Amino acid sequence: MSQAASREQRLWIPVSGNLLLCEASGSWRPLTSDELTRLGLPILQEHSLELQGKQEIMVVDLGYRFSAKEVIEDTAGISYLWLGLRSQLGLIDEALFGLAGRALQVAQWHNDHRFCGRCGGPTKELRGERAKMCPACDLRFYPRLSPCVITLVTRENQCLLARHARSSQPIFTCLAGFVEVGETPEATVHREVYEEVGLQLCDLRYVGSQPWPFPGQLMLGFRAQYLGGELRVDGEEILEADWFPADKLPQVPPIATLSGQMIANFVRQYSGGRSDYPN
Repeated sequence: MSQAASREQRLWIPVSGNLLLCEASGSWRPLTSDELTRLGLPILQEHSLELQGKQEIMVVDLGYRFSAKEVIEDTAGISYLWLGLRSQLGLIDEALFGLAGRALQVAQWHNDHRFCGRCGGPTKELRGERAKMCPACDLRFYPRLSPCVITLVTRENQCLLARHARSSQPIFTCLAGFVEVGETPEATVHREVYEEVGLQLCDLRYVGSQPWPFPGQLMLGFRAQYLGGELRVDGEEILEADWFPADKLPQVPPIATLSGQMIANFVRQYSGGRSDYPN
């Protein structure tokens, strides 16, 4: 197969900063080679992402050229819209969402590590692995992944939900936090819950995980039982927190999120349904 024919078989993911190029409807998918050609985009860099069947998927980085909700048209008059990844939560399936998140993270990683953080020299890509190396001091750079924990605390038929200061919407969700150096995820759960709402836990159990590319987290989900302590919010990261019965929940995250899935499972459990997670 010629190089030109090989390029025609590829799928393409244009990114501009933290934005994805979506169809006019707002739904995202990779583009074909013909669609990319008709757009005539000013490509800054190309990065191979993965193979999907016999098709190679490429990320095309355009730099910070476009703004959120900006509309562009191709030579055939077909419109596209620049949107952030959060707009795709619940709109596209989990596999597509993961692919889009990975594309944004790979492009950002390339931009963040063009130069060495130790000596300032230019880096180069290593063949055979997703890594960059500084030829001057041999320091290597891999895509950064930050582990986080997210925890649903329960007390009989009630669950503890909180409104976070960083949230732009009045949504109540599970408690969460980053794993610190030297901590296990389980230790992080106990520390974060105590720091944010003053409670002690027992019967801590791992229930699942979710890549969370905002910008590069891996969410580790846990379920825990209330052990003791008086509920008190820290007033900084958490603005409100309370116990909610399964049939009287506030506005919660969408089911596409790990938090939404854990809350939905809790509701099923106390509505006579089957629980997917440990009690």
